[in-house]
Amino acid sequence: MKAIKKILAVRSDRFGEFLLNIPALRALKDTYPDARLTLAVAPGVRKLAECVECADRVVTWDDDFKKNLRKQHFDAGIILNPTKEAHWLAFFAGIPVRVGYGRKWGILLNCRMPDNKSLGLKHEVEYNLDLVGLIGAKTTNKSISLGRLPADINPEYAGAVAIHPFTSDKAKEWPIERFKELAQCIAGELRSRVLVVGAGGVGKEKFDNLGDGIINLINKTSLVELAQILKQCRLLISCDSGPMHLAAAAGTPVLALFRNDLPGKTAKRWGPWGKGHIVIEKPCLSDIIIEEILDKV
Repeated sequence: MKAIKKILAVRSDRFGEFLLNIPALRALKDTYPDARLTLAVAPGVRKLAECVECADRVVTWDDDFKKNLRKQHFDAGIILNPTKEAHWLAFFAGIPVRVGYGRKWGILLNCRMPDNKSLGLKHEVEYNLDLVGLIGAKTTNKSISLGRLPADINPEYAGAVAIHPFTSDKAKEWPIERFKELAQCIAGELRSRVLVVGAGGVGKEKFDNLGDGIINLINKTSLVELAQILKQCRLLISCDSGPMHLAAAAGTPVLALFRNDLPGKTAKRWGPWGKGHIVIEKPCLSDIIIEEILDKV
């Protein structure tokens, strides 16, 4: 096999999923330390991806990059989220080692494995490590830490409790009215400043004008700024979401609310990665009561 000196890793979907690939990316760099590692990500993820210390270069997975892919002369292409487009682009660019899952035209890859992740038998981080393991990549550091995260920018938020009340899948969302009541309880009974964070539409106004102890930061931060803020918080309370993984990457404990009746979508696969986190998991999210969360807080 030709020596691997230039590696392309493609993860072109949402930022939460991207973060769970950091150990796999680190494994590539640890195993091939002399290789130049390029990350190709979605436009909205690029600035956050630049905080990953093992990356030598971060690019946007866009038309300009794709049409010049052959000219890049990569020795290995790791397609971390399978798409037909990524598979045929890697094939027609002549990348000698093409790694990915055996679906969505996976026949175009020459180093592939079955995609059984929907069974949810282990964590997404472990699945991603299995994939890069096809070319011998491994690491002893399996954290999802962001080694290049800029210094804190909002010291007034230090020690606050953050709440993220949204998810991309309504089936995994705790009722927003309960998040509002929870924020009020934490600010009142526990006398802690509460930051309501994330990007959301319907319901974001419910967190306006709740008093000086509750600050509504919804839609007011970039991903990097949100990571900086979460790093200063003592806790994030969230359902299964990108900010949940971002808090874990920033080193902040997470109290996560999950359903355990959705195959492949439980905390076993998607829960906060690392130590110090707590998961409350029930078949129906509405069965989780505020007092139960307050006890864990």
